[in-house]
Amino acid sequence: MLLLLIPIFGIGQTKNVINSTRVFAKSDKVLEFEKALAAHAQKYHSGDWKWRVFEIQTGPDAGGYHITEGPSSWDAIDSRGNLGTEHNNDWNKNVAIYLTDRLEETYSVFVDSLSTVALTNYSDKIILTHIYPKPGMIGGLTGLVQKLKKVWTDGNETVAVYQAVASGDPQIITSTRLKEGLKELASGYRKPMAERYNAANGAGSWDVYQSDYSKYVEKRWSELLFYRADLSSK
Repeated sequence: MLLLLIPIFGIGQTKNVINSTRVFAKSDKVLEFEKALAAHAQKYHSGDWKWRVFEIQTGPDAGGYHITEGPSSWDAIDSRGNLGTEHNNDWNKNVAIYLTDRLEETYSVFVDSLSTVALTNYSDKIILTHIYPKPGMIGGLTGLVQKLKKVWTDGNETVAVYQAVASGDPQIITSTRLKEGLKELASGYRKPMAERYNAANGAGSWDVYQSDYSKYVEKRWSELLFYRADLSSK
């Protein structure tokens, strides 16, 4: 009986869950906020609760801070409980006082079958693309991403794929990890997407992709983020 339960226990303990928090410092308190955030992360967040802090460079949230915690498992998150009076007081009295009221929280699960890089194989510069399916089209969107994986693999692109869970509108989030830095964005660094897609999936497949994209995708947007080691857990 115990042996039969091992696979179930293993599924529950898979460390593939990321908690992302977005905060925005008051414009005249950025330095104070960063100092307090670094002290808090390095004192209270380690192991499964380790923080990686990014500064958002572009997009609608530019100027904000993207804090990722984990990876952890749903079981660990479920049994974590209150983080303690000392932790909560430090955040509320020393960090949150420098923040605006704007806040975003997201849970997402790493999808290994759609990714071309291991979950913890990180990069200092990343592009997050948020893709929202039309109602009832999450399966179709997943199929599109599966075909893109062949293109990413052939182009040596390191892309981690996540699916949001209980965090607003359904979405798939791709994290393109720019191992070579921003030069990967330069014209000519890789062949045009249409050419690469047709090579990976067959002649004319790019036109089919474009047609399917219009059927399955409601909207998408992207942003550039830079890792801040100085603000993150050690």
